[in-house]
Amino acid sequence: MATETDLTPDELARYARQLALPGVGLEGQERLRDARVLVVGAGGLGSPVLLYLAAAGVGTLGIVDDDVVDTSNLHRQVIHGDAQVGHAKVGSARDAVARVNPHVHVEEHDLRLDATNALDLLARYDVVVDGTDSFEARYLVSDAAELVGVPAVWGAIHQYSGQVAVFSAAGLPASDDGSRAALPGVTYRDVFPEPPPPGTVPDCATAGVFGVVCGTVGTAMATEVVKLITGVGRTLLGRLAVYDALDAEWRYLTVRADPAREPVTALADPEPVVCAVPAPEPATTPDRMDADELADRLGRGDVVVLDVREDWELAAEPFDPGADADVRHLPFGRVAAGDARAALADLPRDVVVAVLCKAGHRAERVAEVARAEGVDARTVDGGMLAWRARPVPAK
Repeated sequence: MATETDLTPDELARYARQLALPGVGLEGQERLRDARVLVVGAGGLGSPVLLYLAAAGVGTLGIVDDDVVDTSNLHRQVIHGDAQVGHAKVGSARDAVARVNPHVHVEEHDLRLDATNALDLLARYDVVVDGTDSFEARYLVSDAAELVGVPAVWGAIHQYSGQVAVFSAAGLPASDDGSRAALPGVTYRDVFPEPPPPGTVPDCATAGVFGVVCGTVGTAMATEVVKLITGVGRTLLGRLAVYDALDAEWRYLTVRADPAREPVTALADPEPVVCAVPAPEPATTPDRMDADELADRLGRGDVVVLDVREDWELAAEPFDPGADADVRHLPFGRVAAGDARAALADLPRDVVVAVLCKAGHRAERVAEVARAEGVDARTVDGGMLAWRARPVPAK
C-alpha cells in the first residue's frame, strides 16, 4: 500500500536522495515544504543559506535586505553575478532561488530591519537566519526573536574565520520520538552581552574576508535550519562552532544562558556600533593635516606623501596628484611586521611627510613610527576618503 503524501511527482523526484535519509523521509520533507524561514541579509552568508535552503525544499523563504549588488560583493556573495550589479539584492536573490527550485515561494522585504518592523516581520516565520554584518542588527534580530519566540540561526565571519550558533530564548523541546533531549534557552545577548567598543573591529572593507569562508559558514547555518525544521540530529543550541580556515579546524565552545541577564521585554534600535576602524578625529596639532592642507602643500611642493595602503588598494585607486608631486609607497603590512626601518630612513628630514591611507587609522600608526625615527610625519585626516570628497576648485 502506497504511503499518502501531497508532495508532487516532481518534488518526489527532486528530493529523492533527501527522502532516503533516516530522520527525513516524507514527513521531514513535508515539514520543509510547509516551513517559513526568514533570512536577514542576502550577502556573503545569506547567499549559501538561501541557495541550500531552496535546494532542500523549504517552502517559503523571506529575504530582508535594503542594499544593492556591488562589484566588490561578487567574490563572496555567490547568489549574485555581474548582471545584477546595481540591482536590489532581494530581487537578485529571488531570481536565483527561482532558478534553483521553482517550488519555493520567495517573500521580498526590500527594507532595513529596525525596531518598527522587526517584530511583525519575524512573527510571520518559523525560523530566522541572521546573516547580517553589523552588531546593532545582530542584537536587534536576537531581541526580536526572543520576543516573538522563534529560534535564530546566527553566523559571522572575519577574515579567515567564522562562527555559527543557534539561539532560542525558550530553548528547544525534546523530539517526539525521544531521540533528542530538550535543550535550555540561550540567546545572542547571553554569549555577547555588550558590543565591542567603537572602532575596535574592522569591517570587511578594511580587514578583508576570505570569500570561501562565507560558503563554509553559510552552509553550516543552512544545515542548522534544516535540522531545526526536520528534527533530525543535534543542533548547535548551547554550543558555538568556531571555524579556522587556515588550520582547517572546527572548535566547539559550550555556551549557557546568563542567569543575571534581564529578559528582553521591548524592542528598541540598538546604538550604532562603528565596526570599521574610524579615521582619527581632526585635531589642531602639528601631527595632523586635513585634505585641504595636503592639496595646498602639494601645490607649493613642500610636502612628501607617504602612501601606506597595500598594493591592491593602490591598483584599485591610485593617488596621483600630479607629475611633480613626491609620492612614495610603503605598505602598512611591512610597518606592522617591523620591516620598514630602511624605508623610513630614506624619508627626508627637512620637509613635512604626509602619511596617507584609506581612512586615517593606519596612517596615524605609521606616522608615530616615522616620528620616532626623526621624520616630521603628519597624518592626513580621513585619508583617501577625505581626499576624494574634498571640493576641487574649478579651473
